[in-house]
Amino acid sequence: MTANSSTSPQRAAIIVNPAKPVDIDVRGLVAKHCVENGWGEPLWFETTKEDPGVGQAKEALAQGADIVIAAGGDGTVRCVAEVLSGGDVPMGLLPLGTGNLLARNLGMDVTDYDGAMAGALIGTEQKIDVVRARRSDPDMEQLFLVMAGVGYDATIMADTNEELKDKVGWLAYVDAGIRNLPGKPVKATIVIDGKPAVRRGVRSVMVGNCGKVQGGLEIFPEAKVDDGLLDVAVLAPHHGKLGWLSVLAGMIGKGRGKDTAVEYFQGKTVEITLEHKDDYQLDGDHEGQSKHVVMTMEPAALTLRM
Repeated sequence: MTANSSTSPQRAAIIVNPAKPVDIDVRGLVAKHCVENGWGEPLWFETTKEDPGVGQAKEALAQGADIVIAAGGDGTVRCVAEVLSGGDVPMGLLPLGTGNLLARNLGMDVTDYDGAMAGALIGTEQKIDVVRARRSDPDMEQLFLVMAGVGYDATIMADTNEELKDKVGWLAYVDAGIRNLPGKPVKATIVIDGKPAVRRGVRSVMVGNCGKVQGGLEIFPEAKVDDGLLDVAVLAPHHGKLGWLSVLAGMIGKGRGKDTAVEYFQGKTVEITLEHKDDYQLDGDHEGQSKHVVMTMEPAALTLRM
């Protein structure tokens, strides 16, 4: 989509999470780049607790936005992507969150706001995969871009101290992780591409579209955001205090050993059924509890400009 001199200039829609404490003048930054690149007056939408971005993205499209820029954390990015997936209008990223996981996985410098803004307006486009996650309890479908999980990893998201997160960033997740190390496994049945893969007690099942999570930790070394595959990691630490060390060793060894503390799989659909409800997260946002979810890969469904 290129600007045509005989028509009105292109317009960017900015969907911003006003709750994120930022030390830059976001409005000023956006206005400056729009003027410098010959774009029209930007459309401005703020997210709310009730609507963290989906309604705003739909409104941006209804008003004819040529690009929709998610200015916030991974939750804002996920909601905007939910609306833009499968369509022609590209998404831009202005990372203002704690994790900024998608931006980091794409190799963006999350401190270079000018670069992010210029990239969104005049950068190159690339298509990335998205994942649809459908729960049956409650019955709802959501989209994620980086990683979803049930069990221990989601409990960490649920139990992270928000004040600490504002002060020390991703280290707040480490604090929650340590506090939640003790815990009971839940019996899980995992079916990948229609074939049973795992049936046993586990602490966490993580499904990734990208490789890196908080603090640059690489959970899925093989994952690529455009390979059309889901990466699955099943964590089942052995009993006793040293159980989690076997998980760590398995992750460092990328699951190549015979130890079943960590197992890796790949596929296009993953169905997870738990014996009872456990914590559930999408792209680092705790989404309550669930006991059954089906995740389906949608290859090259979202256009990003950066």
